[in-house]
Amino acid sequence: MRLRRLAADGAASDVELEPAADGWWRGDADLADGERYGFLIGDDEQLRPDPRSRRQPDGVHEASAAFDPAAFAWTDRDWTGRQLAGGLIYELHVGTFTPEGTLDAAVTRLDHLVELGVTHVELLPMNAFNGRWNWGYDGVLWYAVHEGYGGPVAYQRFVDAAHTRGLAVVQDVVYNHLGPSGNYLPLFGPYLREGESNTWGESVNLDEPAVRAYIIDNALMWLRDLHVDGLRLDAVHALHDRQPVHVLRELSERVDALSAHQNRPLTLIAESDLNDPTLILPREAGGYGLTAQWSDDWHHAVHVALTGETAGYYADFADAEAVAKVTDRGFFHDGTFSSFRDRPHGAPIPPEVPSWRLVTFAQDHDQIGNRAAGDRLSATLSPDRLAVAAVLTLTAPGTPMLFMGEEWGATTPWQFFTSHPEPELGRAVAEGRTAEFARMGWDPAAVPDPQDPDTFARSHLDWDEAAAPEHARLQELYRDLARLRRARPELTDPDTAHLTVEVRQVDGRPEHRVYRIDRGAVSVLVNLSPVRAVFAVHPDAAVLLATAALTRDEGTLTLPPDSAAIVAV
Repeated sequence: MRLRRLAADGAASDVELEPAADGWWRGDADLADGERYGFLIGDDEQLRPDPRSRRQPDGVHEASAAFDPAAFAWTDRDWTGRQLAGGLIYELHVGTFTPEGTLDAAVTRLDHLVELGVTHVELLPMNAFNGRWNWGYDGVLWYAVHEGYGGPVAYQRFVDAAHTRGLAVVQDVVYNHLGPSGNYLPLFGPYLREGESNTWGESVNLDEPAVRAYIIDNALMWLRDLHVDGLRLDAVHALHDRQPVHVLRELSERVDALSAHQNRPLTLIAESDLNDPTLILPREAGGYGLTAQWSDDWHHAVHVALTGETAGYYADFADAEAVAKVTDRGFFHDGTFSSFRDRPHGAPIPPEVPSWRLVTFAQDHDQIGNRAAGDRLSATLSPDRLAVAAVLTLTAPGTPMLFMGEEWGATTPWQFFTSHPEPELGRAVAEGRTAEFARMGWDPAAVPDPQDPDTFARSHLDWDEAAAPEHARLQELYRDLARLRRARPELTDPDTAHLTVEVRQVDGRPEHRVYRIDRGAVSVLVNLSPVRAVFAVHPDAAVLLATAALTRDEGTLTLPPDSAAIVAV
């Protein structure tokens, strides 16, 4: 194996690498910051990028560029980080968050997030992928920041700017698969398991110590070199680990050690389809020791309550007690039968686990973008129901998360988009998506083509609409709710022993229910029915917030249809 250096004038020089232990190759090459290089494997004269490349100026198929992360002049030396407990996460996709679709442009919108009450900014995957735009889950060079977003220096500027404003940064990382174009890892070693695959392709070979190190070193790179405050770990249920110590436990141990060294909290949030509390249980209790995990069950229960949709995996959540159960116990499926999976699913969360360890949301990139038309709740819900969705989201016992534009009821869709340069790959992705939704009864003509640039363009936020009166009112409600959540400790109390939920069924429809959620001295009253709802309240109770005009009599409060209120004694 050889390392080939490329001079600015195009001249090339090779460094011979010598075989070392455990399949590694070693050699001396003092690369200057920005110097282009790559590897030649065996007799193949095709230059391959560095599997640990920090920068790919010309794309994932071309030469890597050396990058010195220590060269950046950070201004966040006094940054002490943010705990996730009590936080508010805002999930965004850099490429569609602003018209420019870059990290530097995203910096100009950070003050908006501060005013909204956000504490943690979560970025969809930023690692290098083939093409101009993509959700980010087709990354193939995990150590490099996609050049179209600005590359690694722009990333450092973004994190530094976020910290200046008191915002923590959470980076979405994908360790369960690699994208379909530009993945040269199998040429360098057994990074993938032959003959074993998951939903997205061949499984990552966690039997190999070097592959495990590749993952853990990458995680530490984001946290240490780029000053990131946390990682969202994509679809960890697809990490098929047969070793005695699961890679997630190993990762949490290493991250906790780094956190102690850097004297700031570092957060690991898992996305998992397993409803398995092992992820967030302490290591001393046999768990993996991750900070938190997403709760799709909370989303599904609230989505059904708001929309009445009961197709597919939403069917079980038409249960009258679904919202109550996910509010009180986190998981709806905690060993219960899942009709979508046709088997029992999940396990209960022990009562001693604090509720903030579940990230809860009414909308996110998956639950919008994986719909055929990429339609947000704003496409079908009235402004009144969107306001109720805001109340439910920001008063939930978990750690709430918003998806970009949700705060003003953005009308722009967020659709599935790709830009695979290979025509055959692009065609296969588009045809596969059309066929998938055709099986669900969708007209193929109604399913956007992921490869069509207009699909990407439509998915950009329209910041001008945020100032329109109807949108501005909703945005102010989100700000008020975030302030109230900070002001009232009951709304961030991690102990669900102080919580009770009452559900009233108005008729047989799942979107026509009335909820009362008591959290200590604070009560969240929700009327999603078509008729007025009367709630008993203490005569001295104060109305802290209401989404509509209320009627008050001695000892009662009446809410009109599709409204919510928060009261406290």
